Amino acid sequence: MTVAHEIHQDPPARLNRWTQILSSYIEVTKPKIMVMLIFTSLCSAIVAQRDVPPISVIFAMLLSASLSAGGSAAINMWYDRDIDAVMKRTAKRPIPTGRINSRSVFLFGILLGILSIMVAFIFVNPLTALLNAVGYFYYAVVYTMWLKRQTPQNIVIGGGAGAFPILIGWASVTGSLNATAWLMFMVVFLWTPPHTWALALYKNEEYTKAGIPMMPVVKGARSTKIQSLFYMFVLFICSIILYVSGSFNYFYLTGAIVFNCALLYCTWKMLKEANDQFTWAKRTFICSLFYILGMFSSMVIGII
Repeated sequence: MTVAHEIHQDPPARLNRWTQILSSYIEVTKPKIMVMLIFTSLCSAIVAQRDVPPISVIFAMLLSASLSAGGSAAINMWYDRDIDAVMKRTAKRPIPTGRINSRSVFLFGILLGILSIMVAFIFVNPLTALLNAVGYFYYAVVYTMWLKRQTPQNIVIGGGAGAFPILIGWASVTGSLNATAWLMFMVVFLWTPPHTWALALYKNEEYTKAGIPMMPVVKGARSTKIQSLFYMFVLFICSIILYVSGSFNYFYLTGAIVFNCALLYCTWKMLKEANDQFTWAKRTFICSLFYILGMFSSMVIGII
């Protein structure tokens, strides 16, 4: 579309064009994932404060965490534009479809990362700013540019990226980190392999086509399922240790047992399922999403 053509478009057409552009920029920040990340960050801040923190702190913390998560997601989409075009699940993303160009997405991702650090440093505290920067770098560079295409352990090592918002939330109200913060971090870190591998199992053909060395591609379905079950056991233990540390009451303990048993059951059924069947892989993936919602809600209620 030429500039002259765009100038002579009627107002509704121009509005529709700019709405599409705005929608595309929002999409490259992976807003669905961002919602989960800022949810865990908010829960962590409430647990650290043992009450609802001041609104000004919450707003600045969530804004900086969102900018960090969204910026690193944009860099992820910029870097993965070649494999996104190959996979059915990602082929309709903004860059593969040509809705926005890759250079713009790259600059957008860098800008969001810089703004994240600035907001946290000015309006929260230096540790929160540092954690935003490290979390951004972890996902955009360590996971996206190094681990994802090099090793089947990409999700295991890269799982820390999704857990950084917990540290950000905690640091925003305390200016420090303690054992409880790190145990909450470990809950998300250990949850990531069974969550992501469940998806990878029933999307295995797409990952194979794109040449991404996900665990099912490299080690096969059986090995992936066994490892998922192992991480579930460790996750269960970590969740109980979080209670034993004395940070939460019996409500959290009840929630931890219920949600871990539910996800453990799904993972076990996934293991018993034939390797060419994916009913329980899909159910495990869905259950793992409710797991995070339930566990962190239990943590918040469990401090009352």
